[in-house]
Amino acid sequence: MAHSMFTRPVRPLVARDRGEEHRAATPLELFFDLCFVAAAAQIGAELVHALAAGHVLCGVLDYWTLFFGIWWAWVNFTWFASSYDNDDVVFRVMTLVQITGVLVFAAGIGEAFGGHDLVVCVLGYAVMRLALVAQWLRVARNCGGSERRMALRYAGGIVFCQVVWQAMLLLPEGVRPWWFLVGAATELCVPAWAEQAHGTSWHPHHIAERYGLFTIIVLGETIIAATVALKGAVQAEDGLGELVPVAIGGLLVVFAAWWVYFGVPAHDRLLSNRQAFLWGYGHFLIFTSAAAIGPGIEIAVEQIEGKTELSQTVANLCFTAPAAVFFLATWALHSRYYKKGAAQQFVLPLVTAALLACTLLGHAAILAAGLVCVAGIACGITLVTRAARAEQAATS
Repeated sequence: MAHSMFTRPVRPLVARDRGEEHRAATPLELFFDLCFVAAAAQIGAELVHALAAGHVLCGVLDYWTLFFGIWWAWVNFTWFASSYDNDDVVFRVMTLVQITGVLVFAAGIGEAFGGHDLVVCVLGYAVMRLALVAQWLRVARNCGGSERRMALRYAGGIVFCQVVWQAMLLLPEGVRPWWFLVGAATELCVPAWAEQAHGTSWHPHHIAERYGLFTIIVLGETIIAATVALKGAVQAEDGLGELVPVAIGGLLVVFAAWWVYFGVPAHDRLLSNRQAFLWGYGHFLIFTSAAAIGPGIEIAVEQIEGKTELSQTVANLCFTAPAAVFFLATWALHSRYYKKGAAQQFVLPLVTAALLACTLLGHAAILAAGLVCVAGIACGITLVTRAARAEQAATS
């Protein structure tokens, strides 16, 4: 008999079977993703304000710094849940505590972006991370040997990193960016150190699905942000003839991003911790660039309305740069492993270069970028089809 939320028994938190069939994301994981993407959207909104005011370098650095906090908490929960999710009441409550932490983090994004007041963000991050410490201690309680040592390493590593982040609040503002690099590097080293003792039993299909779902939601938030910007401009009747190409080009780029990301089965590459760490960490570029495409469209709209301090070229770069990073990172992490021959292999790198070249096309840049992406996909499909036909003819 199924248990309700309040009668579900507390069960030992033990490793799940990596070979488990039909493993899929749970409703709680989807809820978790939505809340985290909502916080990411807040960072994107602040990025738009910073870019529009002409603070390009500072805005981008703040964007990456704050996005790291959300991304890393999401990554740690995702891989932990893939290995140990038992869906009991304690696991659910601890997950909801982490969601509470990201909401606190989101509440401090505005102050962190402009005034560099990091107190609320650091507090929210601590809530997210310490809730996961409690989960790792549950694992340690229910296992022994090398697995217990691994769980305790995770818990101790996360606590140590929290000390590093709390210390950052005491440092002068000019030192904090360098201290952030120390903290981020320490965080990234914890999983590799912990799993030297014992590897977790994450599920390749589940991990690939979780990353794919987060990518979809981020791209959806990008479309929402762009829609809001376009709606405001249309209502103000500002440059309506220039807005249509921006809308079409932006939509084509997002559609192409979805097409390219889901064009190959990512789980086939997740065969070991070494491959999985590289793939999982590399998604920082995919997530941050996907989330920045929407703000890039918003900047293009504000440029048409005359509300930015940016030149046309720099405003275009705010869109073409994240789009180029997305396609290049997707190619580097998994698309290239499924391409046969030089022609197929270099389609996405050439698309990346063409996207950056579109920066110089003035008001036509975003529409041109969309057409470049469509042409790249069409070229890729044609090459794959020809190769398949040639292979079929050779074997027949």
